[in-house]
Amino acid sequence: MYGLWRPRVLGAWRVPSTGPVILAVNHSHGIDGPMLMGTAPRPVHFLIKKEAFVGPLDPFLRGIGQLKVDRSTADRKAITDALAVLAHGGVLGIFPEGTRGAGDFASLRAGLAYFAVRSGAPVVPVAVLGGADRRSRLTSAVPPLRSRVDVVFGDAFEAGDGSGRRTRKALDEATVRIQERLTAHLAAARRLTGR
Repeated sequence: MYGLWRPRVLGAWRVPSTGPVILAVNHSHGIDGPMLMGTAPRPVHFLIKKEAFVGPLDPFLRGIGQLKVDRSTADRKAITDALAVLAHGGVLGIFPEGTRGAGDFASLRAGLAYFAVRSGAPVVPVAVLGGADRRSRLTSAVPPLRSRVDVVFGDAFEAGDGSGRRTRKALDEATVRIQERLTAHLAAARRLTGR
């Protein structure tokens, strides 16, 4: 990432140095996941759509510890694999909106709350900004080479209410708490970076 673009990483010290953690990342551009993987202070295991695991990308993604997920169903293997990453003290990266979009955390899926409440792992909000500002002349899939992309880590927080409940109501309440924290972090990151 540092050879192709000019990432500016802010707040990486906020990521706990040990133990399980979930990085909740906004997703507005295809570069967001690779940029975070290349700049995070710890190795990150992302849940990535199964359609990306084709050709030479399949062994590469598996080799760097990425997790295949079938987004059309409740993929039990992907859920088990993601919980295993957290159980072994690893870092799980999640795009809480489920797919690329505005990247504003306006519509969260329940997966992030489930993993956070079930595992007890803290959530660190991450804003990746600048990837969608301008398009490369070669391909719209990435920003122009040597352009600046900001990666801003926020303060870790617990998604659950402390009761240990994992009911549908508890997950819905956790989703609301998560959305409030992620939205506030994104606004703060935009003010900090001027984007």
